Amino acid sequence: MEHGSVRDPSSATFCFVDEDHTLASSVRFALNQDPRVSFCGYSIPHPSDAKVNIRVQTTGDPAREVLKDACQNLMVMCQHVRSTLDQAVDDYRSNHSDMDTK
Repeated sequence: MEHGSVRDPSSATFCFVDEDHTLASSVRFALNQDPRVSFCGYSIPHPSDAKVNIRVQTTGDPAREVLKDACQNLMVMCQHVRSTLDQAVDDYRSNHSDMDTK
């Protein structure tokens, strides 16, 4: 859900339902990497509410597009971490396979 101004698309607050600090902190990190972002932050309105509000203010580009780009960049980062981990596990297993038989 998006809460923003019709007159100023460069700032908006997005509500992520059924999420917590894990996703919010990651999205904030990805947003802070983008030079188009002048401010971003998140809040959790209440600990018993599974909801996160992420505020995005840009230098002029629509906040919705900048958030979308940040989420896509975050997916690429996660895919890289996953493939690096999978490769490290495969390497470890192939280098230590002789220990399994002892």
